[in-house]
Amino acid sequence: MGMDLGILRARPWRGHELPFLASDFVLVWETIPRELLKPKDSSENKGVRERSPAVCRGCPSQHVSRMEKKVVHYLLLSAPWSVLCYYAEELQLRLPLQALPNQASNWSARVLGRLGIRNVMAEEVPNLPLDHYTCQFKVNKLQWFLGSDRQDTFFSTTQRHQILYEILATTQYGRSKDREVGVDWLLSENVFSAAFPLHDGPFKLPPEESAPSSLNQRQILFQYWANWRKWYKYQPLDHIRKYFGEKVAFYFAWLGFYTGWLLPAAVVGTLVFIAGIFLMFDDVPAQEVCESKEQYRMCPLCKSCPYWLLSRPCSAAPQAGRLFDHGGTIFFSMFMSLWAVMFLEYWKRMNASLAHRWDCSDFEDIEERPRPQFTAMAPMTIINPITGAEEPYFPKRNRHHRILAGSMVIIMMIAIVVMFVVSVILYRVVVAILLSSSGYFRFVASWICFSCRASRIASITGSVVNLLFILILSKIYISLAHFLTKWEMHRTQTKYEDAFIFKVFVFQFVNFYSSPFYIAFFKGKFVGYPGNYVNFLGVRNEECSPGGCLIELAQELLIIMVGKQIINNMQEVVPKEGESVQAEKAPWEMNYQLLVFEGLFDEYLEMVMQFGFITIFVAACPLAPLFALLNNWVEIRLDAQKFVCDYRRPVAERAQGIGIWFYILEVIAHLAVISNAFLIAFTSDFLPRTYYKYIYDINLHGYVNFSLSHAPWDFVQQNNSACRYQAFRDLDGNFSSTYWQLLTIRLGFIIAFEHVVFFIAGLIKLLVPDIPESVEVKVKRERYLAKEALAENKVGFASLGAPALAAELQLAAPLPPPVLPSCFEAPERAAEQPASPSGAGAET
Repeated sequence: MGMDLGILRARPWRGHELPFLASDFVLVWETIPRELLKPKDSSENKGVRERSPAVCRGCPSQHVSRMEKKVVHYLLLSAPWSVLCYYAEELQLRLPLQALPNQASNWSARVLGRLGIRNVMAEEVPNLPLDHYTCQFKVNKLQWFLGSDRQDTFFSTTQRHQILYEILATTQYGRSKDREVGVDWLLSENVFSAAFPLHDGPFKLPPEESAPSSLNQRQILFQYWANWRKWYKYQPLDHIRKYFGEKVAFYFAWLGFYTGWLLPAAVVGTLVFIAGIFLMFDDVPAQEVCESKEQYRMCPLCKSCPYWLLSRPCSAAPQAGRLFDHGGTIFFSMFMSLWAVMFLEYWKRMNASLAHRWDCSDFEDIEERPRPQFTAMAPMTIINPITGAEEPYFPKRNRHHRILAGSMVIIMMIAIVVMFVVSVILYRVVVAILLSSSGYFRFVASWICFSCRASRIASITGSVVNLLFILILSKIYISLAHFLTKWEMHRTQTKYEDAFIFKVFVFQFVNFYSSPFYIAFFKGKFVGYPGNYVNFLGVRNEECSPGGCLIELAQELLIIMVGKQIINNMQEVVPKEGESVQAEKAPWEMNYQLLVFEGLFDEYLEMVMQFGFITIFVAACPLAPLFALLNNWVEIRLDAQKFVCDYRRPVAERAQGIGIWFYILEVIAHLAVISNAFLIAFTSDFLPRTYYKYIYDINLHGYVNFSLSHAPWDFVQQNNSACRYQAFRDLDGNFSSTYWQLLTIRLGFIIAFEHVVFFIAGLIKLLVPDIPESVEVKVKRERYLAKEALAENKVGFASLGAPALAAELQLAAPLPPPVLPSCFEAPERAAEQPASPSGAGAET
């Protein structure tokens, strides 16, 4: 099975004599030497030999390395000038008309410059790429493009990779030309082991002192970006884009921008937390609880549990609750809601600036090719009404049926998540009851309020168990989502990725946030009252601790968010395959032993889920932005090291931004406003305290007695003992007038909070344009230069005579499509060819 790649010539390599060319693309396949095959081949060995692709005949294209039980073949490819020009026009690549000084800048650098403060984050990185005025490449206007006389450097490395990958992805193979297209399908069928562009060279610096300008691009990125000593420096985004392409560069640009914006959020959140520490010790209701002695005898938390006193040492719980539940929480919730809106609006501006500077602001996949898997598995073909060509087709009705069936599977998985959450809830209740009724535990904890301590132990261990469930279910579901998305038969890669991202995000949203949502909005809200408690599955519903549910929510968030971040970072720090590559090996062998780059999905998902934690539940944990900031400082350098040192070089992909993830962030930002409004209204004690201040006592004297109800007469007569419980009910167990007044205030607060935040957010969107004025000016300048170039071209043609004009027009005509002559043998004959000596190579 051979690919028809006659437009690519193999580049000869004589050991290490020729310079290392980063523009080369490598095809790799493995075979088993004939001398190692037994007379009766095993099915495994036979499959490996039969899947061996054809080998180039009559050209020194094949480099071979022998290993213990296999032979690895390397084919190094690059495209000649004519092919590069033809595909550059086909792919609508933008190329430079005029060079400009690099205009990259950071908002923090501008602010510090105006204040006259030295910017320690700035650093001069060598070989800074120039900025350019560009326009779409046209072969017949080649002479007007900057550097067109230098064929070796006219196209950038990433542009050459894009062209080479386009050829490989669209080239037909096999005897049947129907549906057998693209190297991706060959990779999925294990015909080829790998297809990747080569790194520029080693990432480690040479032992001798050398000028920074003499370093290769990979060494520059390692020294000035992936180095832990540069943790406080700006990322060299233009260098990242030049080496990895726009798609990877946009991820790191967004991650750095997000991390920078976390700094003010972390500072404000830390100040709010510190204010909570001071308010905790001066809190009048907490002091009343501590001084109440035997005044407040609380009702049992279960049938076998004893009565308990609110004044026991567990009264530290109400004080700890003030850490997160005070007036500063309201301010911080509104601040973070507006912060999220402003962050997204200013990212739009940043995105527009980068997209224009990186020549992808008008990038569109006008006719995106079908996925190779879709091409191979489509049951029928249809005539494309635009191109008139026959292409694979999958009926829309069948796809909709599959999407519907897949949705049912997703709903079933979400139901499983809910079942796990319910099991964790039951675990907390049962553990709390067992510990509270345990004689040994009572003896050990006799000096404290053992009911409170049992509830705290059950809550903490329940959070840890919930984290384990989350991680296990995530691994299972991602594999299931891959299968479902492939089964739905999406035609293009963009639609496939969007469908996959949507599936995983919906599941992960429920998986990660279901337990915090339960604690925030349901726990302690439907408990009932003594003598008439509400049961679920035979177990009494959970109550909030004396400090309130807000501190339990903060504990849950910290364990899930911080715990997941620590586990992820530990997995990335663990030594990976390919880190101990021998330096004496050939460059293509060293690249082949690196890890396969599998996309940016996991990186984006981790950050988007983190964004949800610091916005949706920020009222419960002001320290969440600080932990996110610390994690992201580490995350940027870990990801940088993975891309520079551990991964094979990914194929450069163009992109206009972060794609569907931006719309997911917008949904989370809007949900955060609603969530924080309900959190403050129904979970926090802020509104009941405010109500008491204005109705009864501004200093909150007597608030504890106000917030506790007396047990109903029936319960007291049955147990011959009176007690108190947290609620606003009368002696018959009905809601009191205070409850209904507070409910009205709470609903009014939600409406006011949402309208104020959304109104200010709307003003921000109106006042902050999506595209900076400087970018609009540059766009107009580029259009003007393109028109001038075209006009000068026409004037030049008009000055020529008729014969010369005809000759010039012939030269300026677009290049015809490159002919694809076959130069590959059948796999049967290829297997008989002797292996090339080590060091032999191939040139395009």
